[in-house]
Amino acid sequence: MFKRLRRRFIALTMVSLLAVLLVILGGINLVNYRNVLRQADAVLDVLEENDGTFPGHQAMSGMQPGQPMPFPEEDDLSPDDLDLEDDDEYDADDDEYDADDDDVPLHHKEAKLSVEAPYESRYFSIRLDEAGSVTYVDTGRIAAVDMDSAVAYAQQAMETGRDRGFVDNYRFVVTEASDGDTLVIFLDCGRNLDTFHSFLLASVAMAAVGCLGVLLLVVLFSGRIVRPVAESYEKQKRFITDAGHEIKTPLAIIDADADVLELDLEDENNEWLQDIRRQTQRLTELTNDLVYLSRMEEQQHDTAAMVDFPLSDVVSETAQGFQSRALQKEQVFTQSVQPMLTLHGDEKAIRQLTSILLDNAVKYTPEGGKIDLKLEQQGRNILLTVYNDAASPVPRESMDKLFDRFYRTDPSRSSATGGHGIGLSIARAVVQAHKGKITASTADEKSLKITAVLPAEGK
Repeated sequence: MFKRLRRRFIALTMVSLLAVLLVILGGINLVNYRNVLRQADAVLDVLEENDGTFPGHQAMSGMQPGQPMPFPEEDDLSPDDLDLEDDDEYDADDDEYDADDDDVPLHHKEAKLSVEAPYESRYFSIRLDEAGSVTYVDTGRIAAVDMDSAVAYAQQAMETGRDRGFVDNYRFVVTEASDGDTLVIFLDCGRNLDTFHSFLLASVAMAAVGCLGVLLLVVLFSGRIVRPVAESYEKQKRFITDAGHEIKTPLAIIDADADVLELDLEDENNEWLQDIRRQTQRLTELTNDLVYLSRMEEQQHDTAAMVDFPLSDVVSETAQGFQSRALQKEQVFTQSVQPMLTLHGDEKAIRQLTSILLDNAVKYTPEGGKIDLKLEQQGRNILLTVYNDAASPVPRESMDKLFDRFYRTDPSRSSATGGHGIGLSIARAVVQAHKGKITASTADEKSLKITAVLPAEGK
């Protein structure tokens, strides 16, 4: 049990850590990527407003790779040439310009271009006429793309149907030139994207190393964290077992004294003696159930009792004993047991599991209600299902609590049925001892279906 608790603690810790890292890394890398786009779009907007070139630069159509690219002399280009409008402000101390918010598109309002941008940027452009034919190619500002490649890139950009986007590592914008032709401008973002990808990989790698380190620490110290709970639980189980054995002795004495009183009074129908016997029997059953539950929840279950046995026969025989009880209450009891099913487990415990589920169904099904027992194999699991109509509403929110000790959806009914609210806790302990799972569900809050899933191989 506490091995499962420790594993769940480790899993919850790691899932929480991964979620936090995912948010942090995702946010940081998203901001970085948006910065790459903003800077690229800022350059493209300047090129777009100047028909594919920077102010003061001349377009060089048909330039071949490796051919020297002439740049304007210092006197030919001033910071004012980079202004998008006359009212843009230039900050000479920072060598940057700040575009007025009213003149700059939203996607790069916060972007700033250095006066070195014309010398650092690698770009090319293609003009298309109304028929889509290429009329002009400018590859003079990039060495990695020739005219044929530029035309191919332009065709890919036009096929996307978008005004902005990426083709490989080139950010493009599709706009209308001053002469009415369609102008496709590409900006090489390879270095910025490589930097972004490197940071992304480095951050993921560091996060993985950090997660591995945290995992090792959690595995090392989770035992210490869970230990107080485990010790408390062990003490509780030991108390229940010891107290159960101690209580059995006075109960046996009370029962024997009642027999003696019955002989002295020579009255077998004395209501006080009968009440003593009933309460003694009820307390004995409760004590036995608590001791049995404590044993079933032991961390190391007694594997000596695990043998292969005919599960179908055991379930059918156990169900047979409840047919008459259901008939007395005018309940409709049906069963569907798949024959020839075997299980590697504790036969006595499985008998008790079946008895608990059927006893619970018979007790809490109204007269004329329906009870259905089904045993079948599905894949590598065997399903034992008990369905019954409910005498009182069964809230959906109580499904997870049904297997808690002493829990009842309607506490007032215990006096009428004689239950202790511990049967389903024993059922869960039996199923868990067989490495299975038990669940409760209701389709309409007027019925209850309990399903025990047991591994067919018993592993």
